[in-house]
Amino acid sequence: MQLVITADTHVPHRARDLPDPLWAAVDAADVVLHAGDWVDVALLDAVEARARRLVAVYGNNDGPPLRARLPEVARVELAGLRIAVVHETGPRTGREARCAARFPDCDLLVFGHSHIPWDTVAPGGLRLLNPGSPTDRRAQPYATYLTARVLAGRLDRVVLHRLPRRTGP
Repeated sequence: MQLVITADTHVPHRARDLPDPLWAAVDAADVVLHAGDWVDVALLDAVEARARRLVAVYGNNDGPPLRARLPEVARVELAGLRIAVVHETGPRTGREARCAARFPDCDLLVFGHSHIPWDTVAPGGLRLLNPGSPTDRRAQPYATYLTARVLAGRLDRVVLHRLPRRTGP
């Protein structure tokens, strides 16, 4: 099972649309995980139309129309892998222990908010992934998203994709 993991898309505030390589990954994936900060309902509609399956949450920049359609926390089991998706996890310091305590029944936690790619394992084995942002790299050298594979209850082939720098507005 192929996953695309993204967050902090901020369309149309940071970009007019998602980058073409991310759209191609969405089209090819079995499941898209989005950890919030969509900003516009039109992007949610577009991803829902193209994704085979979408597991998504709202973020701090998502207003009432998105919050009416998306939960704060989403949980799903995919091929035996127990996944939670949330936008914010709090400060960097103590994140692994805090998240392990909050999501003790999960194997993977996908989160966003910081726009900083993150891949760590908490005590007890919870893996934490943040895909960064495909449209707003902030202080990061590249805009990014993740792909991964789920196989027999395990996460495999986690790849951080660097997107080309935009040359236009």
